Amino acid sequence: MSAEHSGPQHGAVLQVHDLHVNYGKVEALHGVSLQVEAGQIVTVIGPNGAGKTTLLSAIQGVLPLRGGHVAYHGESLAAISLEARVGRGMVLVPERRELFSSMNVEDNLTLGAYARYRRGERRFAADLDRVYDRFPRLRERRRQLAGTLSGGEQQMLAIGRALMAKPKLLMLDEPSLGLAPIIVREIFQILESLRAEGVTMLLVEQNARAALQVSNYAYVLETGEVSLQGPAGELAQNEAVAASYLGTRR
Repeated sequence: MSAEHSGPQHGAVLQVHDLHVNYGKVEALHGVSLQVEAGQIVTVIGPNGAGKTTLLSAIQGVLPLRGGHVAYHGESLAAISLEARVGRGMVLVPERRELFSSMNVEDNLTLGAYARYRRGERRFAADLDRVYDRFPRLRERRRQLAGTLSGGEQQMLAIGRALMAKPKLLMLDEPSLGLAPIIVREIFQILESLRAEGVTMLLVEQNARAALQVSNYAYVLETGEVSLQGPAGELAQNEAVAASYLGTRR
C-alpha cells in the first residue's frame, strides 16, 4: 500500500487528523485521519456501521469532536459553525437527501443558494440554468413536487441543490443508496464530470466497485478506524478489499 496520505501537504482542501467521536459513552471513531486534495475525488468505503456517516457529520460540524481536529484550506474548523462552514463552501449531500418534499424542484434548488443569499447575492438564474443543463430531467420536472420524484431524480435534485451553493468541497453520503444500477452509473458519471470541472469531493459509499472506479484515493473504514488506504486503483487490486467489498477473490 502507498505512503501515508493524511499528513499536511500542499493543495489539501481538507485535513482530518486523529479524529475521535462519541455517541454517548460509545466511541464511534477511533483516531481517523484522512486528506482530500484539490480537484480529487477521495472515497471512504466500508461496511454498515463502520462510522462513515459519523465521519461526514463530524467534518461538517453536526457532531462534536472528542479529540483530533479538522482543517479546511489549512484553517482549523474548531470555532467555525456549521452554517459558516457551508458559507465557506463545505457542502454535504446527506444520505437521505433531506429534500423539501412539499416544495417543487425549482424551489428546492433555489434554497441551495441560501447561504449565498445571506451574503448579499441575488442573481442565481445562470447557476440554475447550469444545474438544469447537467440534469435535464430536473428542468422537465421543475414545477413538480420533490416528494413525487423517483429515487434517482431525488438524488439528482440533492446534488443539484448542493451545486447551487457553489461548493469548494462537495461531500456525498451514499449517493447510490437504493438506486437501480443504471441510475447508479449515471450518478457516478455526473461525479466524474464534476471533478473534470474542478470540484473537489469526499465520497462515502458502500458501493465500493463504483466508488473506486471514479476516485483518485480511497480509505477503508472498519469499526471506526482506517484499516487500509491508498490510490483507488491499488485498493481495487488489493486481495482483502476485493474479497470483502468487490465480491471477488484473487
